[in-house]
Amino acid sequence: MSTNDHDVKVLNGLIESTIDSAEGYAEAAKDTQSTRFTSLFQSRAGERRQVAGVLQRQVRTLGGKPDDDGTVLASAHRLFVNLRKSLSSGDTAVVDEVERGEDHIKAKFESALKDKEVSPSTLTVINEAYASVRQGHDQMRDLKHALHNKT
Repeated sequence: MSTNDHDVKVLNGLIESTIDSAEGYAEAAKDTQSTRFTSLFQSRAGERRQVAGVLQRQVRTLGGKPDDDGTVLASAHRLFVNLRKSLSSGDTAVVDEVERGEDHIKAKFESALKDKEVSPSTLTVINEAYASVRQGHDQMRDLKHALHNKT
């Protein structure tokens, strides 16, 4: 396996997770009762789509075919979340699920950043994308804590 093949594999894994994240935010925007959260989640969904686009461009630069949709597991997770949400309600439950997804994507990026086989140029792209992921994670974590401290 060449460096490019390994880079493409790592990037495509991140693309899937990032698309899953964008779709999760879009779902959360539909499910929240607060217009404030709707706007925030829609903004984050758009940002994640941009991050996925950056990662996809790097795959193309490396001569690979970028993934363009999320994982089957994420689709199953969304169905489960929708079922569970029907049993509970409120923005706190929605934010809890968003923050859980943020933990997942942050861990995926951190794992990729520790991968010693990834080329320096791809590592730079991943690190730049990670800045956005980390910011989103931290924002959702803080929002979750704020909502739980109010109740």
